[in-house]
Amino acid sequence: MNARAPRLGEILTAHGIVTRTQVEEILAKQRSDSRPFGVLCEELFGIDPAFIEAAWVDQYKRLVSHLEARFAESDSEALALVSRRQGWQFRIVPIRFDEGVLIAATTSEHLPRATRFASSVLSRPVLFIVVDAEELAGALDAYYPIGGLDARHVRGGVLSKESVNGNTRT
Repeated sequence: MNARAPRLGEILTAHGIVTRTQVEEILAKQRSDSRPFGVLCEELFGIDPAFIEAAWVDQYKRLVSHLEARFAESDSEALALVSRRQGWQFRIVPIRFDEGVLIAATTSEHLPRATRFASSVLSRPVLFIVVDAEELAGALDAYYPIGGLDARHVRGGVLSKESVNGNTRT
């Protein structure tokens, strides 16, 4: 059985971003107004949102580390929720449904963007499995092929409008 994933404040403290005293101040403030821990870090102590996002990704990865993508078992109904363009643009591959929750894959690097896309476009709860760029690229290529796009684009390459529409330039 996995131990619980560390809390956001624990991760930020371990990396020297905030002190234990600051965490206690944030938690006290959070009890009175219920805003997210990361938002309060930014407001109270000027913590860079990029640090908050990186800590959140680390926390999330630990929470779902026991899950496997199993792309070979991808469900056509789940795959239909995302277009080819959306899959590549947001680096997301829906895999299956589990008790009404959509299980989808993305990379650590793209988790924040994929999460924003899912929460604003897909009208259902989504649980992300974090995979490496090569694995995600293989699934994107298998289920949402667009000529000229490959693992290089998943590892951080910028997609142009032309490449997403299948008109890549060399």
